[in-house]
Amino acid sequence: MLELTTDQGNCTGYDSNQPRGKATQAIKGLVIMSSPKAETLRIIDANLNRIGEGLRVLEDLGRFVLNDAELTQQLKNIRHNLLTSDWPFQQQLIQARNASGDVGVSIEVSNEKKERELPTVVVANARRVQEALRVMEELAKTTSLDANKFLQARFSLYELEQTLLSRLLRQDKTKHLRGLYVIIDTQVLNGRSHLEVASQAIRGGARAVQLRDKVLSKKDLLPTAQQLRNLCAEHNVLFVVNDYLDLALATDADGLHLGQDDLPIKVARKLLAMDKILGCSTTTVDEAIAAESDGADYIAVSAIYPTGSKERETVVGPERLRQIRQAVSLPLVAIGGITRDNAAEALAAGAGSVAVISAVLQAEDIEAATRDIVDKLEIQV
Repeated sequence: MLELTTDQGNCTGYDSNQPRGKATQAIKGLVIMSSPKAETLRIIDANLNRIGEGLRVLEDLGRFVLNDAELTQQLKNIRHNLLTSDWPFQQQLIQARNASGDVGVSIEVSNEKKERELPTVVVANARRVQEALRVMEELAKTTSLDANKFLQARFSLYELEQTLLSRLLRQDKTKHLRGLYVIIDTQVLNGRSHLEVASQAIRGGARAVQLRDKVLSKKDLLPTAQQLRNLCAEHNVLFVVNDYLDLALATDADGLHLGQDDLPIKVARKLLAMDKILGCSTTTVDEAIAAESDGADYIAVSAIYPTGSKERETVVGPERLRQIRQAVSLPLVAIGGITRDNAAEALAAGAGSVAVISAVLQAEDIEAATRDIVDKLEIQV
């Protein structure tokens, strides 16, 4: 039989068949053996507050910055599961507080007030929650709280921290997917230097450069890829390697672009570093949805217009761009037959960026041709 008794104004419960020292307090299905001392309650209260505050920061980043409903829900579930307790226990925690007498309030670390970028905010708040969860695990052993509840939450947060951090790091890179995306295709260069063509395109305003090559061996292509990587890094331009994961890894490229018949997006996502972006070519709405689900960071839609760069290319038109824009939230890159005359139309249909090959690479003045398209895009934006 469970009876109630009053201990310093707090209502607690105990089993009348057991000694008074075995009083129990129910907490959301958990049990504390005997009423904790005020000092222990203060530690529990402080760490539950840290957990709630840190998780709320992470949750809001997932919700408002990444617009990721699933990630937001996972963080929210952890927060509610850890912080929901019955009212009597909440009263005990609040009554035990002594904020004015807390010696830790005035303790500061020299670099605590430095400005932070969002990825740093993720790490700082995830660490704060993880440390608080570890404290709660230890206290659970002295109060008969379920230590496993805090242990499982800590390990879940390790994975969610990685997901949130990687998404934010890649989001910074995908911001470059606005405007003109120039594809340096060896077969279209007609013997001209990859580096010189890329330099002219960058001077003309290209914000992303992709290396595509179906001619050279990877051994011969590697020095060129490294030079392009260095050039793009110097000018804060995105450098992406087409098809070749190993070449992207070897050059520390900003990203990798894959087609429907290349390495699966899920596999490539696991092999790439968390800050590297992954693009996928699509022609249908279903392919775009699958690419987003599998971990792509941007989607290329082709061919928007007829093009001579690929044989038997399916032309999907601007309408397909509109359909895919409604189906996915990832940045879209329009590719295929893009010229100065239709680039703005592709943006109006839902693309954030347009990719060109012949319109720039076959121009007599590459820098001028690039700038001409960029100017057209800026009018649309």
